[in-house]
Amino acid sequence: MNWDDFDAFCQVVDHGGFTAAARALDRPKSSLSASVARLEEQLGTRLLERTTRQLRLTDAGESLYRDVSKPLSQLRELAVDAMAKGAQVQGTLRIAAPYEFGAHHLASVACRIMAAHPQLKVQMDVEHARVALFERHYDIVFSAIEHSFAPSTVVTRRVYSLERGLFAAPALVANCPPLTVPDELHLLPLLAGGDDTVWDFTGPDGAVATVEVRNPRLRSGNAGVRLEAAIAGIGVARITATFCAQGMAQGRLVRVLPQWQCAPLRIYALLPGRRLVPAKVRVFLDALEDEAAQQRDAASPV
Repeated sequence: MNWDDFDAFCQVVDHGGFTAAARALDRPKSSLSASVARLEEQLGTRLLERTTRQLRLTDAGESLYRDVSKPLSQLRELAVDAMAKGAQVQGTLRIAAPYEFGAHHLASVACRIMAAHPQLKVQMDVEHARVALFERHYDIVFSAIEHSFAPSTVVTRRVYSLERGLFAAPALVANCPPLTVPDELHLLPLLAGGDDTVWDFTGPDGAVATVEVRNPRLRSGNAGVRLEAAIAGIGVARITATFCAQGMAQGRLVRVLPQWQCAPLRIYALLPGRRLVPAKVRVFLDALEDEAAQQRDAASPV
């Protein structure tokens, strides 16, 4: 009796199918199918009913899954913990992140640690919509969701704060009276994020202002879409400063209300609730922390 076949069976059930399990485990689909078929032959019973649309547990399969899934899951956790104790950085690091953060802050870090650790592979999903927490068995999920709203099985390890600002095309700003306070933003069309209801600001004298985002000209959770709309002169977008750096350098964007600071975008690094952090995760987060520190030092006045 091969325990790997039992594990393959549980993984297929956990992921809802052979294709999803093969993708998550980085194994051929045919290998998982062979494991389950071999297990069924050895046990003398069918465990899964396969159709083109769905996968269904038989009564025998449901009983077996109930008996063995928890012990096998605990063994996998112990194996992960054992690997975390070693210094070897290897395997596949699975990451999910919002587009605005992932495209401009994670790619360079991933390349650097892969160059330093040849046995490491990285799978990075950069999402325009809100990232589902560990739906696809990620090692790290970067999310703007506050950690207090995360499930109890999730651990918040790090928090990153990204500077945001208001940006618009020069022609749009030139055709509008000079803005001095956030309340005057109603004079211009706004480009809002998918969940934006208010924009918070802090003034040069410490004053606090809140602007309700009503009837925006464009609403999209895709920062790239909002950036393009801002460059096209459609309205004012609130986006992270690094995301707009190229447009600013090219003269295609200008800062609106530069004397007022927008509330930063806080990104939480969320991990599955394990006792020990795998080396591949620890190395990636350390490298990201180093890069953030270097950027802060470069931005600080001498």
